[in-house]
Amino acid sequence: MRLITLNIWGGKIFEPLMEFLRVRAKDTDIFCFQEIFHTPTKKEINNGARVNIYTEIKNILPDFQDFYAPAQDGFDHHGAVDFNLSFGLAIFVKNSMRIDKHGDVFVFRDRNARKDDNTSIGRNLEFITFKQNKKKFAVFNFHGLWNGMGKTDTEDRLEQSRKVKEFMKKFNDLEKILCGDFNLLPNTESLAILSEDMKNLVKDFDITSTRSKLYTKPEKFADYILVSPDVSVKKFTVMQDEVSDHLPLLLEFD
Repeated sequence: MRLITLNIWGGKIFEPLMEFLRVRAKDTDIFCFQEIFHTPTKKEINNGARVNIYTEIKNILPDFQDFYAPAQDGFDHHGAVDFNLSFGLAIFVKNSMRIDKHGDVFVFRDRNARKDDNTSIGRNLEFITFKQNKKKFAVFNFHGLWNGMGKTDTEDRLEQSRKVKEFMKKFNDLEKILCGDFNLLPNTESLAILSEDMKNLVKDFDITSTRSKLYTKPEKFADYILVSPDVSVKKFTVMQDEVSDHLPLLLEFD
């Protein structure tokens, strides 16, 4: 099985992103996306972001079932908007797979917690469970707290990590995959908490950056895939496709 996780940057690099998905849909079973906008209106672009990127991805992935987990309504990257808009996470899964359960839980604040800037947005953890080749899996899609001051430890981030781990304990009888944009540097205690009893593939495969050339700040880590020891990892790589300011991470497992 193949899984790709990607922070799509609100779909700003639209045409390359659509082509990437069109090509990768042929050999990918699960896509986990962060920074997904959705609007039921006919509006397409606002402040550079594709505000209906959720529907646009659905259209490019017709052979996939889709699961959406919004965290915030009424705001784009820049501030409040005057139309119906939501922002959050999405998982797309091949139609041939049967999903047993889907849901999300908030691990920092709650839905619609934003008061001023992006630092106050509530953060949720989206998940699916399924059975494949007589094995049971849980995949968790995560976009961690951004506070505007780098990706180091804070009390909020430490508490967020503890809440993620506490929720994941409910799935201890399943093989677990935690992926996404954690907004954390490799040497943080917040990441160490998440990595307890898990394999950090970014560390194990000596990855030097998960950011594309479109990201100009010095911090080159944000995205991770962590797996429980029972997950059989066949391949892990950071793909070099420039479709966002983040790079896609690919996991092949069984």
